[in-house]
Amino acid sequence: MNELSSSPVDIANQSQEIISLEAEIPEALFGSMQGFLQSNPQWDQYQLVSSALAGFLFQNGSTDSAVAQHYLNGLFSRSSTAAAN
Repeated sequence: MNELSSSPVDIANQSQEIISLEAEIPEALFGSMQGFLQSNPQWDQYQLVSSALAGFLFQNGSTDSAVAQHYLNGLFSRSSTAAAN
């Protein structure tokens, strides 16, 4: 079930390698994710999973600066989105 692929992507003038993965999650989490995405069209499933993973890693002691940057960028983009609503 380990299906991974990668491709370079330029996000905000920062070249990042994007990895595609496939994961099995509980149906309840999937339903909640779908509900969130329907209520928040500015998000997509890729941003949501990426943000959740960065948050988990950062809050559990990751010292990787890329993880910290992604986590903090997610906080600020959510804050500005919430302020706009």
